[in-house]
Amino acid sequence: MDDKLYCNWQQTRLGRSVFIILMLTISILSSNARAQSRTEIILKKGWKFFQGKNEKGYEKDLDDAGWQNVTVPHDWAINGPFDKEIDKQTVAITQNGEKVAREKTGRTGALPYIGEGWYRKRFRIPNANAKKTVLLQFDGAMSEPQVYLNGELVGKWNYGYNCFFIDISDRIIPGQENTLAVHISNRPRSSRWYPGAGLFRNVHLVVKEPSSIEQWGVTVTTPVANLKLGKVNIKTRFAGSGMRLITEILDRTGKKVAIDTTTKSYGNEFEQAFPITNPNLWSPENPYLYTAVSKLYLAGRLTDEVRTQFGIRDIHYSAAAGFQLNGVSRKFKGVCLHHDLGPLGTAVNTAALRRQLMILKDLGCNSIRSSHNMPSPEQVELCDELGFMFLAESFDEWAKPKVANGYHLFFDSDAEKDVVNLVKAFRNHPSIVMWSAGNEVPDQFGAEGVKRAKWLQDIFHREDPTRPVTVGMDQVKATMQSGFGALLDVPGLNYRVHLYEEAYKAFPQGFILGSETASTVSSRGVYKFPVEKAKDKKYDDMQCSSYDLEYCSWSNLPDDDFVLQDDKPWVIGEFVWTGFDYLGEPTPYDERWPSRSSYFGLCDLAGIPKDRYYLYRSRWNTESATIHMLPHWNWKGREGQVTPVFVYTSYDRGELFINGKSMGIRKKSKSSPLERYRLMWMDVKYEPGTVKFVAMDSLGHKVAEKSMVTAEKPYQIRLEPDRKVIHADGQDISYITAYLVDRKGNVCPTASNTLNFQVEGKGAFQAVCNGDATSLEPFQKPEMKLFSGKLVFLVKSLEEAGNINIKVTSKGIKSATVQLRSEKFTR
Repeated sequence: MDDKLYCNWQQTRLGRSVFIILMLTISILSSNARAQSRTEIILKKGWKFFQGKNEKGYEKDLDDAGWQNVTVPHDWAINGPFDKEIDKQTVAITQNGEKVAREKTGRTGALPYIGEGWYRKRFRIPNANAKKTVLLQFDGAMSEPQVYLNGELVGKWNYGYNCFFIDISDRIIPGQENTLAVHISNRPRSSRWYPGAGLFRNVHLVVKEPSSIEQWGVTVTTPVANLKLGKVNIKTRFAGSGMRLITEILDRTGKKVAIDTTTKSYGNEFEQAFPITNPNLWSPENPYLYTAVSKLYLAGRLTDEVRTQFGIRDIHYSAAAGFQLNGVSRKFKGVCLHHDLGPLGTAVNTAALRRQLMILKDLGCNSIRSSHNMPSPEQVELCDELGFMFLAESFDEWAKPKVANGYHLFFDSDAEKDVVNLVKAFRNHPSIVMWSAGNEVPDQFGAEGVKRAKWLQDIFHREDPTRPVTVGMDQVKATMQSGFGALLDVPGLNYRVHLYEEAYKAFPQGFILGSETASTVSSRGVYKFPVEKAKDKKYDDMQCSSYDLEYCSWSNLPDDDFVLQDDKPWVIGEFVWTGFDYLGEPTPYDERWPSRSSYFGLCDLAGIPKDRYYLYRSRWNTESATIHMLPHWNWKGREGQVTPVFVYTSYDRGELFINGKSMGIRKKSKSSPLERYRLMWMDVKYEPGTVKFVAMDSLGHKVAEKSMVTAEKPYQIRLEPDRKVIHADGQDISYITAYLVDRKGNVCPTASNTLNFQVEGKGAFQAVCNGDATSLEPFQKPEMKLFSGKLVFLVKSLEEAGNINIKVTSKGIKSATVQLRSEKFTR
C-alpha cells in the first residue's frame, strides 16, 4: 500500500467507529474518484529525501535514485550523531536572568537539525479530476518550506509549526505523473530547544469539487451548554452558487440526533442552529464527542461532504468564579509540553502521543499547554478524545528577538496569517479552552509591546470570539506598569510566585493563571547528599538530585505553587514546566558537555516517571491513592550515614519502619510548604534491608502500606510492554520498559548494564532511550545502557498481521523474551 485514502476532510484520524477508513493505493484512487465528493490522501510513503543545498535544481524531476527512501512524518536530525559543535552558542540567556555571555552546548539538543533538505514524491491523479479543486496541506514543516510542483514554486511558508495549504488546481497535470518537491531550510540559532528538521507532520492531498465547502470552512460553537439543552451553531463557508446544505448531528454511537436543511446563505456562508436536548457535555471526566455531517448539494447532486467532530461544553472566566467548565469552577492541573517525542524526535506519531497522555491521565493531569509552539492535529484530537483541556500557544517570539534567527524575522509579515491559520485549523476542538499569543516575549517592555499584545489578541477575538487569550509573562513588574498584563483576557504568570499577590491587586481581571510553574530539576533515580534545598546546584556527574529540592534561579519548588493553588481561589490553576523531559535546554548544565536534554520533566525523556511525578499525583489524582517512597534502598558504602526518606502520598499521615524499627509518625502540617505536602524523615540512617511505610487515618488506624527492599546483584531481565496488541499499519508502537531484578524478583535500582534488543516477525526495532540527559548513545542502535536501572525501547508494527517476537540480552544476565501481536483493526 502506498497511502491512506480518507473520505471527508475534517473527520478525525484517530480510529473512531463512526469514521470509515479505506486503505487504498494512489493507483486505486483513479478508479474510485468518480464516486467520491471529496477525497483526502495522507502522503506517508514513497518519499525521497536528500540533505544538502540546491546546487542541481532539486525542485525539478532529476534523478533521485541515490536519495534516501523515507516515510513522512520524518525528522532528519534525530539519527544524530550528538555533537557539541552543533549550534554551539556564546550567549547570555536574558529570560533566565543571565547578564554575561557564555558558551552554551546542547541548547538545541546537539543534533544536526541545521541546514537544508529536499523531499520529493511522485503521484498521479486521474483524468476524471481535471476540473477538480486540488489542495496540498502541510500540518507543519520545519522550517521555511518552499513547495514545488513539476519544477514550479507553488507556495511557501515560514513558520515551521503552522498548518497551511496551497491550491495546486491550476498546476497539477491529471493523468500524468506529477513531482512534488519540498525544500526545507533550518538556520542556526533559530530555536531555544530542539526544533527537529523536515516534514515532521503529515502532508495531505485533498481533491474536491469546485462547488464545495472551503478548507477549514466549518465552524461549530455551543453558545448554550447545560444538562438540559445544548445549542449548536454551525457556520459553513463554501464556494459556488445555488447550493443547498444538509447538516446532521450524530452522537457517539452514530445515531442521528438533529438535522437541518437550508438554501439561505449570507454571502458564501450558511448558518444553522441545532437544539440538542439532554446533551452529553464534554469534560475531562466525560470527553463525549458529537459529529456534524455537512452535505453540500448543487441541483440535487452531492458535491461535498465534511465530517466535523465537536463537543458540547461551556467555558467561562470571571473574578467571582475563576475558570468554569460547564458551570462548575475548577482549576487547571496542567503541564507544559514541547513537541518532541524523545527518541522519535519531532516526527508526529499517534501511539507516542497517546502514551504520553495516558501517563499524564494517571497523574491526574487535566490540561496541556503546547509550549511554546502551535500543536499538531493529532495531539489536539487525542486531547478531545481522552479528555484534556488545551492551551494552544502560538509564538515564543514577537518582534524582539530571543535568538538570532528566531520568529522575530517573520513577525511583522506573518503573525496575522499564522494566528488565522491556527484558529481556523483548531477552533472546533472542545479541548481548546484558551489561546496563548506568546511566551515570555521581550516585547513585554514598553508601549510597542502593549500595542502588539492588543493587536494579536484582537486577531484571536476576530477569528474566535468564544475563547480568551493569554500570554505567559515573566516580566511581571513591567507588565503591571505598562498595562500589558491588564489588557489580556487571562493574565498568565510564568513563575514569580512572590508577585502573585501584587499582580492580583494590580490586574483588573480578578484572577491569575500560573501559565508556567516550578522549573524544578531532577534526574530519575539519582539522589545527592546532604539533602538540602538548593538553587542552580551543579554536580560533577551532570545529574540533579531526585529529592526534588533543586530548582532554577528564576523559579521555585513545586510546594510553593501548591500553596497558592490551594489557598488562593483567584489562582485558577497551573501548567508545570514540564510534563516530560525534552531534547535541548539542559539547564543547569547548558555550559557543560555532554548534557543535551532537559531535567525539568515529571517524566524523563523515555517517559518513565520520576519521583516528582508522584508528588503531583498525590495532589492531582483524586481517584486512586498514591504512596511513593524515595530514595531507593541500595546504598552500599553509606551504612550508618544519614539517608533521609521522603514519602509522597495522598494520605496525610503515616509511620516509617526500617527493618521493623519505627522511625516515628509524620503528619502533613501547614507549618511549612514542604511539610504540608511531603512526609519526611530527615534523620534516617541507612542500613540494608526493608523500608516500610504504613499510612494511617485520623484515628491512627492503618489504611494502606508499601515496602521496598535492598536488592541483591542483578540476575534477570524483566520486560513490561505498555501494549501487547498493536495495529498492523506500519506506524503503531509498543513501548517496552526493561529493567533488572535479583534472584528474588526485587528491582535493581542502580543497574547500568548494557542491553541488546532482537525483534523478529511482523515488527521492527524502532528506538531506545534510558532517560539519561548526558547519554550520547544513539536512539536507533539496538543496544543501550540502563540508567538508574531502567530504559524503554520501542517496537514498531509492519503492515502485515502476525506475531512479533522480542528477545533482550545482557552479558552475564538471564535474558528475557516477550511476544506481541500485530493485528489489522477494523476502524
